[in-house]
Amino acid sequence: MNDWLMPHLIAAPILLPLAAAAVMLVLGNERQRSKRALNVLACALNLLVALALLPWVNQNGAQSVGVYLPGNWPAPFGIVLVLDRLSAMMLLLTAALGLASVSHASARWDRAGVHFHPLFQMQLMGLNGAFLTGDLFNLFVFFEIMLTASYGLLLHGGGTARVKAGLHYIAVNLLASALFLVSVAILYGITGTLNLADMARVVPAIAPQDRGLLHAGAAMLAIVFLVKAGAWPLNFWLTPAYGAAAPPVATLFAVMTKLGVYAVLRVWTLLFAPGSAGVSAQFGGGVLAWIGLATLAAGAVGVAATHHLGRMTAACTVMSSGTVLAAIGFGRPDITAGALYYAIGSTLAVGALFLIIELIDRWREAGETPQYVNEVEPEAGFAYPIDLLPPPDVNLDDDQSPLIGQAIPAALAFLGLSFAACALTVAGLPPLSGFVGKVIMLTGLLGAAQAGAQAAPIAASIWTLMALLIVAGLLTTIALSRAGIRFFWVPRERAVPKLRVIEAAPIAVLLLLVGALVWQADPVLRYAQATARALHQPSDYIDRVMATRPTPPPAARMGARP
Repeated sequence: MNDWLMPHLIAAPILLPLAAAAVMLVLGNERQRSKRALNVLACALNLLVALALLPWVNQNGAQSVGVYLPGNWPAPFGIVLVLDRLSAMMLLLTAALGLASVSHASARWDRAGVHFHPLFQMQLMGLNGAFLTGDLFNLFVFFEIMLTASYGLLLHGGGTARVKAGLHYIAVNLLASALFLVSVAILYGITGTLNLADMARVVPAIAPQDRGLLHAGAAMLAIVFLVKAGAWPLNFWLTPAYGAAAPPVATLFAVMTKLGVYAVLRVWTLLFAPGSAGVSAQFGGGVLAWIGLATLAAGAVGVAATHHLGRMTAACTVMSSGTVLAAIGFGRPDITAGALYYAIGSTLAVGALFLIIELIDRWREAGETPQYVNEVEPEAGFAYPIDLLPPPDVNLDDDQSPLIGQAIPAALAFLGLSFAACALTVAGLPPLSGFVGKVIMLTGLLGAAQAGAQAAPIAASIWTLMALLIVAGLLTTIALSRAGIRFFWVPRERAVPKLRVIEAAPIAVLLLLVGALVWQADPVLRYAQATARALHQPSDYIDRVMATRPTPPPAARMGARP
């Protein structure tokens, strides 16, 4: 794809879902099939755009930053969309989860409400815009678009549990939005700009008497992002909300939580990068690390303390966010690279797990009546019911009787293996990507501990994170193994689950992507390492944003006289 088209393609992840949502609203409430097809098509196109942007931003193995000026005004005066390795990675992750979620929802969940499809596209627009925007005010705008859509999606399907969780979710996020505006106003008053790259250039020159106000505004902004990331102690709303949400919605919410982590990482590394932020370098890094540690511990305890699969998966989301927050708080590229690699795999696994538990719950509600071999129904997809009990004339205690095994139905085997793969990834056990990410983080932490240059509190947080990574993995393994035994091993007389291909295929694809992270671990790790280095040395990002000039009018490009 040529160099003229690619910069314009940066705006496609925002414009595409916006246009799709607008068309869906025009279609009205009766044409659900048309809206479903349009939603799937828009998500597929969004994935193709993300796949095209990723190699472009990673061209020639060097750091590349794409800048697009929607209003054709230069930074810092106009709106700026910025695509770098981190935003391209998050766009691809969002597109993959979005397509899997809407495909699964097309089987039944999208019919639980008339506005599911436009709200879904608006949430994708908010997520993509937040990953691409280069200024704080438009980050707030895209946050609000995303949250407004998420309010409706959380309540999709109705029910007392969703209404209660939704009210708490809305109240907390409205307070966070108000705090967002206050913190943006403080930072604008101190720096005189809202463009992140321009703000990064101004921070070193802030007068000493104003630096305390700068830090206060940044801390308030961090609180907003940490609420979105599900950080402890601000995450009391997350587990009930995610556990009560419709499974396809919860799958998309898994990446919404990572948006809070992304915002912390983006703003913190730009404004307080070592070597360029002056005396404010690494401001709040130690606090961020300890908040991440507390979040990781709270998530691990939450996983072990509940038997409800939805809340257990929501606690896994908290644990994943805490791991990444704790790792990036040390401000070391090698640890950040491991955290980014871990974040990709854990988000995909948590998203798949939300879809799996919906199928498990439906299976449990189907009843305890066994099905037999002649009861195959066409709509059962690839579930082939078989005899669950041995013939009555066989004495299993008689050593002379032939040994009769009990075959596992295909649908049950699929659910069990998928659940095990998600459990291995989230717990960080081999051979899947969670283990690789934790090994990289532990290696970086050992290197930091052996350097011997850290202050005592930092050294203590290093060893604490190393211990928590291991202990949290153990608690998660115990909890998910307990759940697996309860749902797949113990109930011998439960009916064989019936799965549709449209419901099972998204789960299989997400788990194949988790496996691909291990199969292609070397290029993915090199990408994560390059992303981490660029984040902690943001000079290229800043220079490219500030150096991008507006496109001249056609007459000027053609050399014509005015």
